Amino acid sequence: MENLENQIEKLENQVVEKIADNVYTFGVSKTVGRVFGIISLNRDPMTLEQLSEAMGMSKMRMSQVVREMIELNLAEKVFMKGVRKDLVKVENDYYQTFIALFTANWRKTISKSRLHEHSLYKKLLHLREEGVLNAELEAQLDNLLVEIKGSLDYLDWISRLIEFFESGDIFKHVPKAEDK
Repeated sequence: MENLENQIEKLENQVVEKIADNVYTFGVSKTVGRVFGIISLNRDPMTLEQLSEAMGMSKMRMSQVVREMIELNLAEKVFMKGVRKDLVKVENDYYQTFIALFTANWRKTISKSRLHEHSLYKKLLHLREEGVLNAELEAQLDNLLVEIKGSLDYLDWISRLIEFFESGDIFKHVPKAEDK
């Protein structure tokens, strides 16, 4: 029979893999999810060296993963008196992690889409001003303008939804388990 230490390590690995799977559903790599899981289970900030060892990765690659986590608001570097190496910590609040993942992906999508929609809108207006359109072409152009307006309204709604999550107002309507 396996000793207790090996059994616990296997269970920890399963928890880390489940965290990686959950993070992956938001379009984030499983590597980021595993590192997030390792730091979460550790409960204390970890150095790049500790993370590299735990993941079996080079420090350079681990540095890239940590940078990605920081960009996604999943991690932050912290200072501890007497420790000369960079330390990385994660938010252990699952609700805040969800919000960070949810909003990071939608912010990227909104940014790209808005630029694209505004560019299309300007081109369509230019076409309208440029020449004489027959009724059929004008109807097509109007249809595209309505479609773009609808898309921009939708992107605005998602922006407001992101703010609803980030402000914490979501919890007034859908309380956290401990708030019930």
